[in-house]
Amino acid sequence: MHEMSIAMAVIGQVEEAAEAGGASAVTSVRLQVGELAGVVPEALAFCFELACAGTLLEGAELVTEPVPARAHCRSCTGDWAVGMPPRLVCPGCGQATEVELRAGRELQILSVHWEDGPARGRPPVPTREPISEER
Repeated sequence: MHEMSIAMAVIGQVEEAAEAGGASAVTSVRLQVGELAGVVPEALAFCFELACAGTLLEGAELVTEPVPARAHCRSCTGDWAVGMPPRLVCPGCGQATEVELRAGRELQILSVHWEDGPARGRPPVPTREPISEER
């Protein structure tokens, strides 16, 4: 199941950005998932939940936004929903060589929401105070 490797890659990228931003916890991640990306959103959500354990993303909500596959014919300038299985022949003129896939392959992080402050369940980073010598 490649959804686990996708979930782990998303978690790695989000955790890196969240730590750099001083986050204590990530509350949600929004992904755009194209119809032709080869990803099953339910499987991705399951894997995401498992892979988040013990990270800044533990308990975070994964929101997937589907992107329907769309194509364009350069010959007749027609646009259509590609569907599944993909129909890459223009329904208007029958052309197959002048077809351009315009949407449906997306797999990207759209947004991340996190909480600022020291990480939950992690001890605060100690600060060093100057040592004063009193005699």
